[in-house]
Amino acid sequence: METRGQEVHLDKEEARGGETSGVVRYVLLISLALVIIALSAIWLTGALTTPETGGHADTEKAATQQQDQPQ
Repeated sequence: METRGQEVHLDKEEARGGETSGVVRYVLLISLALVIIALSAIWLTGALTTPETGGHADTEKAATQQQDQPQ
């Protein structure tokens, strides 16, 4: 820090209040990668444990129940 008369002159490091090492960039990239991995694992777990019905499970169940009901 340098004082000229009543003016105070700061260099880049002092004006920013920290250093510019770029650590935040790595934290953001690592956390983004972890989130993508976690959400992919959740999606794959759900996809692999859901029975294959071809999308007709509810329709066939409803049709069967209507046929079984006495009229």
